[in-house]
Amino acid sequence: MAAPGEKFPGQKSQGMKVYGSFPGVRMRRMRRDEFSRRLMRETVLSADDLILPVFVIDGKGRTQKVDSMPGVERLTIDRLLPLAEQCVKLRIPALALFPAVDAKLKTPDGREAFNAEGLIPRAVAAVKRRFPALGVMTDVALDPYTSHGQDGVIDDDGYILNDETLDVLVKQALMQAAAGVDIVAPSDMMDGRIGRIRAALEEAGYIHTKVMAYSAKYASGFYGPFRDAVGSAKSLGKSDKNTYQMDPANSDEALWEVGLDLAEGADMVMVKPGLPYLDILRRVKDEFRAPTYVYQVSGEYAMLRAAIVKGWLPESCVMETLLAFKRAGADGVLTYFALEAAKALRAAQ
Repeated sequence: MAAPGEKFPGQKSQGMKVYGSFPGVRMRRMRRDEFSRRLMRETVLSADDLILPVFVIDGKGRTQKVDSMPGVERLTIDRLLPLAEQCVKLRIPALALFPAVDAKLKTPDGREAFNAEGLIPRAVAAVKRRFPALGVMTDVALDPYTSHGQDGVIDDDGYILNDETLDVLVKQALMQAAAGVDIVAPSDMMDGRIGRIRAALEEAGYIHTKVMAYSAKYASGFYGPFRDAVGSAKSLGKSDKNTYQMDPANSDEALWEVGLDLAEGADMVMVKPGLPYLDILRRVKDEFRAPTYVYQVSGEYAMLRAAIVKGWLPESCVMETLLAFKRAGADGVLTYFALEAAKALRAAQ
């Protein structure tokens, strides 16, 4: 504590004056009342910041629980539409669709990924037909469609071939654009895929189709429940994705990746996972000031949900994590908590 008339810690750097003896400034004064807390709140979360990831399956009138993600279900297209309607009513701007396709459709080259009559184009068309103003985002990657569970075409040694994979990803993106999707989101981490996809979309006349690049996607253990949900976990087995997803130890490399994707034509970039990579999110936003998103991935969801169900954490932790993403620089968050968060935000109005 400073003596009367002396500077107290932080005063010099803040250019503050001392009014009598410390504490001349009481930080708790502004925290005392709810109205003053609102007046000085720096970060504001709204439904506008949310994107809801949804798992889609074929068939009709069916739902399937995802055991490793309590509260999350795979939905047939007819069951997807009421969920989309909830998003519209809650003013959630967009859905992100992920397929869980039948194992019989999976092949080494993932050719089902660009089947124009496949699950994802039918789901996109159904949602856009019913709710044209609701944004729809689709994954551009092969892991839900390959028999080996990798995000690309492999050689005889199991190595993922970059340029051969790009040929398939371009076909997949064009098929999704033709179905009416608003945002294609390449999550594969192949080199050069943003430039190839953007060029193909432009040439085909899909100049308004947005590209959200999974730019800083780390080789993380937090993806496990997602792989269960889309059915790629069994296909992948004990293999990993270290030769194309980023090393969790690296930070500068993330900026390099983001810069390349923006230069190749990405409209938005993403950091994935979320909470373990808030430092990366902050660096990306500070460096590029581009539209920047973060994915609160399945493992993060599962941990929070399990702890809440057990009574180990309060439900308020969900909103706390979403605020953390916004505070770190995210313009939006893909989160399985989107519906709950939007409802809570509406109730608080």
